[in-house]
Amino acid sequence: MTVPDTQSDHQATARDEIDSSDLTMLGAAALAGPANVIMQLAMPAVGYGVYESRVDSGNLFKHPVKRTRTTLSYLAVAAMGSPSDRRAYRRAVGRAHARVHSTADSPVAYNAFDPALQLWVAACLYKGWEDVQHIYGDPSIISEETYRAGAVMGTTLQVPQHMWPATRADFETYWQNTVSTLEIDPPIREHLLAIARMEFAGPVVSRLGGWWSYIMTIGFLPEDFRDKMDVEFTPRQQTIFDVHNAIVRRVVRHLPKPLQQFPFNVLLADVRRRIRTGRPLV
Repeated sequence: MTVPDTQSDHQATARDEIDSSDLTMLGAAALAGPANVIMQLAMPAVGYGVYESRVDSGNLFKHPVKRTRTTLSYLAVAAMGSPSDRRAYRRAVGRAHARVHSTADSPVAYNAFDPALQLWVAACLYKGWEDVQHIYGDPSIISEETYRAGAVMGTTLQVPQHMWPATRADFETYWQNTVSTLEIDPPIREHLLAIARMEFAGPVVSRLGGWWSYIMTIGFLPEDFRDKMDVEFTPRQQTIFDVHNAIVRRVVRHLPKPLQQFPFNVLLADVRRRIRTGRPLV
């Protein structure tokens, strides 16, 4: 089945124009990835969409390396790619999303093409970008301009530009209003805790590194999401998180730009190579 781009020529041109900004990603953002996943999946329709997904190739617990690559590649393409990169990735993700929809037995209704759900995911990704700039990067670059550029987190898929809140103040209102409605059901909570403990990487990796992954994940998680997950963060865990971040921040700020952007720059190059050679993107 071929999934169309669903845009007229005029709309595609407009999308190219709004997708032309470069929102450079710091590689350290990958450390906050699991926490961002929890934020995204805290919306029930998104959480069950992932939990019940019939697309095995995108299942983190069945294909952890591939799923990690495709997720980080999406961020690289959305934030740093060209309009043609985004179009190619949109088509590839669209083919996978075509199979992600609720059934009669699903606890909630969902459809991966729903722009309202995609807007929430995009909002989480942008929020994560800001948090990473505060912790590891340069908070002074956060502005209305970079916020508007952040719309690419959603417009790279099916979120129309007009759905992206117009200003950072509007975004904050959208964020607070949405967060107040979120509830995490027990099956989704257990799924998310398994991600935090790196259980998708196998028992050995989870046993050796799960404790550290848990600290990083809950550390990056905003307080209201910790409450929704019913998890605590002890003073000792907070100290480990803070010391770790202080070390990483010092290292990142002294690296040359290509190393600051790793692995996102390498993943973007890989996406472009896959496009040239006709290999699957997702």
